[in-house]
Amino acid sequence: MTTNRLQQLHDAGVSIWLDFIDRELFSSGRLRRMIEQDFVTGETTNPTIFEKALAEGHEYDDQLTAAPRELTPSELFELVETEDVRTACDLFADVYARTNGGDGYVSIEVSPAAANDADATVREARRLWHTVDRPNLMVKVPGTTEGATAVRQLISEGINVNITLLFAINAHARVIDAYVAGLEDRLRAGNTIDGVASVASFFVSRVDSEVDKRLDQIAATKPESGREHILHLRGKAAIANAKLAYRLFEAKFSGERWERLAAKGARLQRPLWASTSTKNPAYRDTLYVEELIGPNTVNTLPPATLEAFRDHGVVKRRLTEGLDQAQLCLAELEAVGISMEEVTDKLLVDGLASFQKSFDQLTAGLAKKMSLLVHTT
Repeated sequence: MTTNRLQQLHDAGVSIWLDFIDRELFSSGRLRRMIEQDFVTGETTNPTIFEKALAEGHEYDDQLTAAPRELTPSELFELVETEDVRTACDLFADVYARTNGGDGYVSIEVSPAAANDADATVREARRLWHTVDRPNLMVKVPGTTEGATAVRQLISEGINVNITLLFAINAHARVIDAYVAGLEDRLRAGNTIDGVASVASFFVSRVDSEVDKRLDQIAATKPESGREHILHLRGKAAIANAKLAYRLFEAKFSGERWERLAAKGARLQRPLWASTSTKNPAYRDTLYVEELIGPNTVNTLPPATLEAFRDHGVVKRRLTEGLDQAQLCLAELEAVGISMEEVTDKLLVDGLASFQKSFDQLTAGLAKKMSLLVHTT
């Protein structure tokens, strides 16, 4: 019998979430088949994904043509994205029910413009939550300082949250604390906490892309005899960083404070490994899946990475192995002149800028498309 590698991955404690959305996924039945055959148990979206979906084909033309003419491009985008996400939530409803709310979530992102404004983030998250109106929705909030403030408020209101663009261990700690505090706030207000869910999306491959670039630059300034030690660190920072994030997760979700919440039905805020497609073709295309396999985790895979893992992925729990080496790796990077704090700070800024650029291009494309549709109807 053929080995189903995706089932093995699922059985090892990893929830497989698809990092992609478009209407062809629904109309073709492809997403339903992925749920049934590939053990896909959730889905994530962001402005970049929607930009691609809206720019290609005509799946959205009928809805856009029927939309009220007074809607702005950003309002039009929200109209189509909430419909897609609602449809996806309904497709994952059986997973959500079967796991008693442990899985089956679909994520939608607040506007990148609200990333450094907690009040604006909360307002937008509430609106998206009520517009989609599904219990298995997660609203994505950027992992900024202000984002953490918003997370605490949203969790206290019973809104599921996916904290995105996490690169630094200290940022991860901040959003775990915000989640726990939000649950405590909710209990103090006399509300239940057993139906509230959250994941912390820790980005992976972008860390190696940035660190490797800096290692190449440093190595280029050294004599040939001194380059080998520097270059051997390429492709190691991201996994080391993620392993230490998982160690933090295990530490934070233990002890008396957490046990009090768990006794009331609180769910773990699972680490979600994001940006798991391999950017460097020299690296194995399933690297950021294979090295981060462990219980109570989520891995969000773009279609190509999912297909690669289905074809040749290797399932072995490595996530808690080599923690001393992970710590040593980051120490070695500091020793050769790479500050992980600088790297992760830059990646957060770059990530927000990238999503904002996609959002701007998306709304500009929608305005252009609407102009064409109006003139042809």
